[in-house]
Amino acid sequence: MNKKTILILFIFLYNTTSYSQLFKYTTASFNSFSAYYLDDSKTGDFNENNRFRSNNYLNIKSNIDKNWNLELQVESYAPNSLLNYSPNFKETNLSTFNIAYNKNNLNISIGNFYEQFGSGMTLRSWEDKNLGINNSIRGLNTKYRINDEFNITALIGQQKKGFKYSKGYILGFDSEFDFSKITNGSTLLLGLSYVGRNDQRTKSEFFPETTHMFSGRLDYSSNSFYSNIEIIDKSKNPITVFGSLSNTFIKKGSSLLFNSGYFNNGFGIDFTFRRLENMSLFSEREAYGNPYNESIINYLPALTKQHDYSLANLYVYSAQPNVSFQTNDLMKVGEIGMQIDLYYFLEKNTFLGGKYGTNISVNGAVWNNLDGNFDFNNQNYDTDLFGFGQKYFSELSLEIRKKWSSKFDNIFLFINQFYNSRFIEEKVGEVNSNVLVLENTYKINDKKSLRFELQHLSTKDDNKNWSAYAIEYNLNSAFSVYFSDLYNYQNPKQEKKIHYYNFGGSYSKGINRFTINYGRQRGGLVCTGGICRYVPESSGLSFSISSTLF
Repeated sequence: MNKKTILILFIFLYNTTSYSQLFKYTTASFNSFSAYYLDDSKTGDFNENNRFRSNNYLNIKSNIDKNWNLELQVESYAPNSLLNYSPNFKETNLSTFNIAYNKNNLNISIGNFYEQFGSGMTLRSWEDKNLGINNSIRGLNTKYRINDEFNITALIGQQKKGFKYSKGYILGFDSEFDFSKITNGSTLLLGLSYVGRNDQRTKSEFFPETTHMFSGRLDYSSNSFYSNIEIIDKSKNPITVFGSLSNTFIKKGSSLLFNSGYFNNGFGIDFTFRRLENMSLFSEREAYGNPYNESIINYLPALTKQHDYSLANLYVYSAQPNVSFQTNDLMKVGEIGMQIDLYYFLEKNTFLGGKYGTNISVNGAVWNNLDGNFDFNNQNYDTDLFGFGQKYFSELSLEIRKKWSSKFDNIFLFINQFYNSRFIEEKVGEVNSNVLVLENTYKINDKKSLRFELQHLSTKDDNKNWSAYAIEYNLNSAFSVYFSDLYNYQNPKQEKKIHYYNFGGSYSKGINRFTINYGRQRGGLVCTGGICRYVPESSGLSFSISSTLF
């Protein structure tokens, strides 16, 4: 679809929305993320064309009548997309289009749709503009609900990748049974799912075209306790070895997820255990290993605490669901590990809680390779069900949030981390580090406030110590400015001692928000919700617009 066709479509939709009764309720939103990249003696020259780059998204949703809904999204990457977004994001085109019919307990959706089964380990399609992910499914999605006790979903389609679509097809079926009426006030749900991936591009006499995943899950919750478990079995699929599909290294996959928690009287605990073995699944087998998270069918985020601070995310863990045989001493077949969160609120007007109370949280996580017998020469392995192999990552953190007066509060955070670069990134080395963070907020008056943040990461490994600080001044609820600096002051290489400074601001008015920033981007992983993408070092000016048009 060319730009002229899109323009005509927008004019038609606008006129129809404004002057007829066909569309009774219509909303539109616009998001724009732009940057102008500059040469920098520290981060390097920008050796590419088109210093100005921009990602733009226009989304329109309309209720045609009480039973019909319409959604479309046009995206423009002009003259190019931002750095390290997929090359499939280019020019301007219709990105998603969906028509949905709803009546009584039936929902039928045709076009691009988003869906999730259970926790998402078998299927999740979603959009995250910051990560450059939009893996919606184009096809047919049907849902039916029976007496609020039984839900079924059936779907078929191709997965979006940029403005293109995968050659492989996705088949899905999900059912959920609600037994809450017989559990005396508690909630009890049973779910069964199936997902099939048919990839005709990689036909072979050694493995089938279709890969199957079967899932069963059970969820229980009461007033103060919850627990759920999900078990997945994945049929045989060829392993990618040095970029090519193997005709001899063909293995099954499996997953086990258990989560449970309890909360009462200011105390809370949450525990998660997960085991992944050969669990990644792409709508096209050859998409394995792509750096843009394209064509990925299931959702396998890192189950670690999501931190808000730059140094806490310097050595960030990413989930390891894949089989990778690199050398005799570097063989991975998945991950096994756990995470636990403890929360406690010290009550107000007590000795430890003080006048305003105190929030304390402790988090611990450990993730390892699966243990078992590994045969590098013959490309084969057998794993132990609950065996912990080589450690990938561990973290222990303590966070204290304290309000000292009506005007002043702060956050103290301590993190101890272990990061195995050799096994996570398949590079060299290990990193043991400690991170300290102190964040202070002072409320000047009802409208103005000042926030000051100090961070330090200490380690004898890798690039040694880092420091960081940030100052943010909120003039009112609409306007704020900030300055931050991230500095690897102990880097063994003098030329790598770089100040990653940034300053800018944001302004909000009604349903519109504008941001601007000038500075340097440190190269590395950017993560949202446990899913990460790599960004290169760069310098320049960036700005964004977020608006609801009508």
